[in-house]
Amino acid sequence: MCCDDRTQTAVFGMSEGGQRRSNRSLRPAGRRSVARLFAVQALYEIEFGGTAAEAVIADFRANRQNEEIEGVQMREADADWFAEIVRGVAKRQPELDELIRAAMPRADALERMEAILRYALRCAAYELVARIDVPAATIIDEYLGIVRAFFSSREIKFANGVIDAVARRQRPGEFPSPSNG
Repeated sequence: MCCDDRTQTAVFGMSEGGQRRSNRSLRPAGRRSVARLFAVQALYEIEFGGTAAEAVIADFRANRQNEEIEGVQMREADADWFAEIVRGVAKRQPELDELIRAAMPRADALERMEAILRYALRCAAYELVARIDVPAATIIDEYLGIVRAFFSSREIKFANGVIDAVARRQRPGEFPSPSNG
């Protein structure tokens, strides 16, 4: 897992709730933030490496939970959160893909986009569906931070639109209605 300045900001520049921190106070992200980033990367690994989800989870628990990136020791990831996201996305991928496609202007765009972006969207959709204890705004912020680490403003805007649309459909009560402002 390589990491450039944008990845480092995503991993080290978010609080547990997804709030951006200034570069001056770059500190490790919360355990769940780190778990989310690792889950996106693990799902990428599963797709392109042909590894089973349980094998990737076991490898993570044994070898990668306290990884160092770019000479900075990462905060320990929440291993249970990581495992839940990986298992949940792997198990519910067709359902999640339908939610994502419904939020996109072109239904075939999901298969054509870069895998990291696709998995960030799937992970966000999974949490929006399965983790109603986590505010939708937190989920949106967290996954946009991950997308920012890997992509330009075009993809960030696209991901924001898709995740926001999925969130509004799945959790309409968490967003003000247009008539209420």
